[in-house]
Amino acid sequence: MQAWTVALASTLLFASSAGAATEMATLAVPGMTCGACPITVHMALSRVPGVEKVRVEPADKEVIVRFNDQKTQVGALLRATRDAGYPAHVVTPSMHANGR
Repeated sequence: MQAWTVALASTLLFASSAGAATEMATLAVPGMTCGACPITVHMALSRVPGVEKVRVEPADKEVIVRFNDQKTQVGALLRATRDAGYPAHVVTPSMHANGR
C-alpha cells in the first residue's frame, strides 16, 4: 500500500509541474555603469518569484535570466529592474531553456 501511495504522489507531482517551462531572456540594462550596479540589478531580479537564476554580464550591460513561466513573465523582470532604478529592454525574447 505504501508503494502505491508513493507512486501516486510522484505522478501527481510530475503532472502538476509538467506544464511549467523554464524560459530564458536576455535583458539589456544600459544604466549599469558602476561597480554596484550589477549587484543591485541581480538582487532586484532574484527577488522576483519564479526567477531561478540570474547571470549579470557587466561588460556587456546585459543580464541573462532563467525563470519559471508559470510563476513570472518578462514584464515582471522589466518592472523589477526599472523599480530598482535600471530600466531595461529585451535583447533576446524568452525561449525554452531546456533545463540549462
